[in-house]
Amino acid sequence: MTTQERIAAQADLHLQLLYFTSTSLSADGRHVVAIGERDGNPNLFRIDLDNGDIRQLTGNEDGILRSYVYFEGQPYRGLGKASVSFDAVRGVLYYLQGREIRAVDLEGRERVLATLPDDQVTAFTHVSADGTRLCVPTTDAAAFTEDEAWTERHKGIDARVRRLGLKSYLRVYATETGEELACESVPSAWVTHVQFSPNNAEHILYNHEWPADCGIRRVWLWDGKQHRALRSEGNGRSRKDWTCHEMWERDGEAVIYHGLYEDGRAYIGRIPLSGAPIAELALPQGWGRYGHFTVGPSRADLVTDGYYHGGAEDGSRTCPWISHLDVDWDSGRVSWRVLGRSDSSWDSQDSHPHPILDAAGDFVYFTSDKEGKRAIYRLPVGATDTVAEVELQLAGR
Repeated sequence: MTTQERIAAQADLHLQLLYFTSTSLSADGRHVVAIGERDGNPNLFRIDLDNGDIRQLTGNEDGILRSYVYFEGQPYRGLGKASVSFDAVRGVLYYLQGREIRAVDLEGRERVLATLPDDQVTAFTHVSADGTRLCVPTTDAAAFTEDEAWTERHKGIDARVRRLGLKSYLRVYATETGEELACESVPSAWVTHVQFSPNNAEHILYNHEWPADCGIRRVWLWDGKQHRALRSEGNGRSRKDWTCHEMWERDGEAVIYHGLYEDGRAYIGRIPLSGAPIAELALPQGWGRYGHFTVGPSRADLVTDGYYHGGAEDGSRTCPWISHLDVDWDSGRVSWRVLGRSDSSWDSQDSHPHPILDAAGDFVYFTSDKEGKRAIYRLPVGATDTVAEVELQLAGR
């Protein structure tokens, strides 16, 4: 099995990567940034890859802010664990502390950019590739006030937003001054994921979270003027499919995503922004364990913490494997290489492995609690002693 390495550890500290739509790796390759938690208080940390030193950058003592996906956090108080995004080139982390939008650099120098209104609930944020803009998605707080929001968690919120005529907002701030540059309303939608295009800060990829017609209403693009749904029906695609985890390719030329077809078969997909046809590749029957697909330095590179079956028949919906894919989207041919095991418990959002590839595609980093507390590990991608290598000819729908 491929040798994996734990990046850093402290006895009383749980560590996890940022959500995978934001890198956790500094552009100079020297540091990993992470969310660390002690006694229910999350904070932001810098990990030195040369020596494993861990430095705390923030001083939150107010617990966890309520947001997507941390529904049981406190309203308007605490650090937003889902709110952290990283400008890897300039070494600046952006996050929410209560209603304040804050920035902190890798030396712990902190400042307040702006303050959000009290009637909004937040989700994952994103900083533009040029470091000039921060997008903070918010939703009218009334979407979270009915009792069923807590019994059904997130699954009832989209229907409630539509029934009550509520809105989400794409709030864009200047990272230098904190000026609000845009507050674009998205009617009758619960928006939780936003991502600037890697090559155009005017373009924001976003989602509608947990809609009943997820096959066509999940993935959207706002180009600064109009909103466009990116996945359409036809050629085997249905509004009844489950679509999730949309993500830009690193050159901004296309969006990748994955999900389940109406018949239960898993798939991965790619939408070129050029207008070329959508490519979707169905995985083998039985490869349906939940996970995430994230991009590498080329459009052929994907890494995942799920789906590979591996012959296991234990009934689990989650996957212990970390895999690398080499995808030929034109022919539909995929080389699926299992690099090693994460063995995370998947018992909460925090223990999801959320693997990411470094800039060169040499290492995959992921979170796991396999040793009793959350920690960050990495695996070499180019190793030859893999668990398995499978050539798949995947059929489009």
